[in-house]
Amino acid sequence: MKTFSRQHRAPLAAVMVLIACDTQPDVSILAPSASAFARSEWSAPMNLGPEINSPFADNNPTLSSDELTMYFASDRPGGMGLVDIWVTRRASLDSPWETPINLGAPVNSPFIDGAPALSSDGHLLFFHSNRTGTAGGNDIWVARRSGSTGEDDWDVPIPLGPGVNTADDEQGPDYTVSAGGGAVYFNRGNQALARSDLYYAEVGRDGDTGGPAVAITELNDPAFNDAAPTVRTDGKEILFWSGRASGVTADMWVSTRQNPHESWSPPQNLGVPLNSPVNDLHPELSHDGRALYFSTNRPGGFGGQDLWMSTRTPSGH
Repeated sequence: MKTFSRQHRAPLAAVMVLIACDTQPDVSILAPSASAFARSEWSAPMNLGPEINSPFADNNPTLSSDELTMYFASDRPGGMGLVDIWVTRRASLDSPWETPINLGAPVNSPFIDGAPALSSDGHLLFFHSNRTGTAGGNDIWVARRSGSTGEDDWDVPIPLGPGVNTADDEQGPDYTVSAGGGAVYFNRGNQALARSDLYYAEVGRDGDTGGPAVAITELNDPAFNDAAPTVRTDGKEILFWSGRASGVTADMWVSTRQNPHESWSPPQNLGVPLNSPVNDLHPELSHDGRALYFSTNRPGGFGGQDLWMSTRTPSGH
């Protein structure tokens, strides 16, 4: 099995300095412009390999800003519950991923703990869980840590509260801080009926909500599952998966906007090579918008759902 290695990435020094100083990134410097990828194409996706993927379901990747740490959800053996969050690291962008380890308590529990979403400063980890204390089904929870690297530093997770969590299922969070402020994007609905819509809620850098969740009506199709959004750092591009095209399998979709205060454009199917005749789910954009990680059960994998990735070059490069 051929695995993917990236080279010739833009320098990450500016990002690392900001993380080390624990300051808010200047999105005008670090984030791509609105048209940065307007004419770029995604490369053929590559499987992340057997060190990461297993014969079980490996889903919902999320990466640190420097792309050297990755969290994901899996039901592989060795966990604490039905689904757990796992973490892996690598020494550089061209180094292999290390063997994933279970994140353990207090983040994981004997229940479902999935869809991790790491803040850009590494201090917040959002995920969904049906552990004791939920409002109903799966809820969005957040764990905090004072540092940005220690996996033993996570505090006991807490639910985001009634402005986000309801008697329905809240799942697939993604957290972004842009010129429009901080927000958690997620899907809400009835998973037993395979129906959910995309929402967002204002959430500050401390992990506290700033108001009730709002449906993203221009992106939702009430007849299908719209789920697991990922938003580019500048807040101008959103990817998610939906079964709206065929009603049988799921594809990844994309929408854009000129600034974080405008409505999203009509969603467009990402097409090949990202989508395939099977399920292509859980998109996750890297901090610089050049890499896309996702899960799929397409041929060439090691299990039910595997983690794959693709890259694109900004227009004009």
